[in-house]
Amino acid sequence: MAYSERTIEEVRQANDIVEVISQHVRLKKMGANYFGLCPFHGEKTPSFSVSPSKQMYYCFGCGAGGNVISFLMEYENYSFQEALKALAERAHIELPDNAEDTDRASSGLRQELLKLHKEAALFYYEQLQLDQDKAGMNYLKGVRRLSDQTITHFGLGYAGKNSRNLYDHLKEKGFSDALLAQSGLAIIDERSVHDRFFNRVMFPIMDTNNRVVAFGGRVMGDAKPKYLNSPENPIFDKSSVLYGLNFARKSRRKELLLCEGYMDVISLHQAGFTNAVASLGTAFNEKHARLLKRYTDAVILTQDSDEAGTKARLRAYPILHEAGLDVKVIDLEGSKDPDEYILTNGTAAFEQRIAAARNAFLWSLDAVKAGYDLSDPAARTRFYEDVVERLCMFREPLERNNYILSASSEQHIPYQELKDAVESKLNRRQYSFASIPSRPKKRDGDQQGVPAYEKRLLRQLSENPAYSAGVFRWIRPEDFTGSLMQELALQLRDHPESFDSARYLDSFAEDEDARKLLCSMLASGGEPGMKPQGEAELERSLKDDIRRLLTASLDAELKDCADPARYTALRKEKDMLQQQDISLGT
Repeated sequence: MAYSERTIEEVRQANDIVEVISQHVRLKKMGANYFGLCPFHGEKTPSFSVSPSKQMYYCFGCGAGGNVISFLMEYENYSFQEALKALAERAHIELPDNAEDTDRASSGLRQELLKLHKEAALFYYEQLQLDQDKAGMNYLKGVRRLSDQTITHFGLGYAGKNSRNLYDHLKEKGFSDALLAQSGLAIIDERSVHDRFFNRVMFPIMDTNNRVVAFGGRVMGDAKPKYLNSPENPIFDKSSVLYGLNFARKSRRKELLLCEGYMDVISLHQAGFTNAVASLGTAFNEKHARLLKRYTDAVILTQDSDEAGTKARLRAYPILHEAGLDVKVIDLEGSKDPDEYILTNGTAAFEQRIAAARNAFLWSLDAVKAGYDLSDPAARTRFYEDVVERLCMFREPLERNNYILSASSEQHIPYQELKDAVESKLNRRQYSFASIPSRPKKRDGDQQGVPAYEKRLLRQLSENPAYSAGVFRWIRPEDFTGSLMQELALQLRDHPESFDSARYLDSFAEDEDARKLLCSMLASGGEPGMKPQGEAELERSLKDDIRRLLTASLDAELKDCADPARYTALRKEKDMLQQQDISLGT
């Protein structure tokens, strides 16, 4: 790590996890813990828990978990060092300067790529201002009618016709060929070197922390492709970035507008609709939806009104709904896109279009109905079957019934017939109205091969260190499944009173699988509605789990035992175990 364990501990202890997570997730106190909707997967019933006593979080739906540092790493896509620095600044703790070299070594590639992209963005912006032909500026100010303020706000730039301009500039700044190639901004092979972007207007793509992570470029002329994006690299995952979200997340408007591209977002922001965002040259996906859910509960689809825009809306709606978002669709009343509508009708009229936005599901039924000839009975039947299929997406019975009522009324399908058809289809899928879960259920079985009783036993020991000596008189750390659980058992045996869940998780900040397994164990028993154990119940549970663990260890040894005498002794020991009184001696 870049910083000492003492420094990391100081920063972590200075940042209460409930306070930090509350800035991003609405939490409600329930018993000893706080609960809210998980920011890492879509859900409608809170399964995301935050424990003030353990200073850790865990989602009983998707398994995400960790301490305050790993939360920022997951939520903000930070490296460990970036998360630590952000928390240090929040707590007004000055990190030691002598850790900078180590920090550079451990997260050097990401940091260097961020520096490179920042330098490239400045270069493109300067080229736009200096361009003698004014091709870029003529397009942005003449064709697109953008103001100087908007151009500066979004950091728009220009890549000239010289295909090595950026490469030569960045080489002068000391960036290596290897880094330039990895960024995707330069294409380097044995025979030639050239910039990925030239003769294009440039759009810096920023993450939610206003750091340039990639670029989009719109060609000047008729060359193909018309729009070109940076390839993915260690700081850019296009399925996890939404253009304009770095600005839109600070908007005072309660909903976000989902658009089709760069210019839609920029034009809307210029018109005062600072809540507009767009996906980047890829189909809208679950990661995008979860990203939106962090900042809003409502999304309005404002993609173009042509066939491609309609398909984009139809594709995005179920994904957004699954993420727990309220989704509506704006009617552009004949205009191709929001920019054209505002130019023709003005911002006040567009504001009215937002206010009149229609429920996305009911809009979707009309959109797909346009593809059926309803004068043909066979086509009408297929349309009704399409309606039934779409209604099956609603998992909550009350919500589903409300949509059945509305669909019945708007599409002139008898309510009971429609309800029966939906229920029949769900039953054929081996579901029923009562059994469709609103979120993934927590399994009591094993996770990554670890039995539930092992996780429960170690969790209870972490919460009740006074029982450690008594428990470990019966069992050994090596009785547990896998090195991760064995190491945790060793810690709880040797340091029962000083064990700290949040501090222990620091060792697994960048090992997501290990962290999830540990959090699933340390957080179990803290589910919504779970009652705390009494002392008698706790002791009974510990004894039962000790017996299960010892039985499993004996079974494993019996399975591989080739010595008849040893096999007989093990069988006898197993039989005696079932009758033996296990005393914890506390």
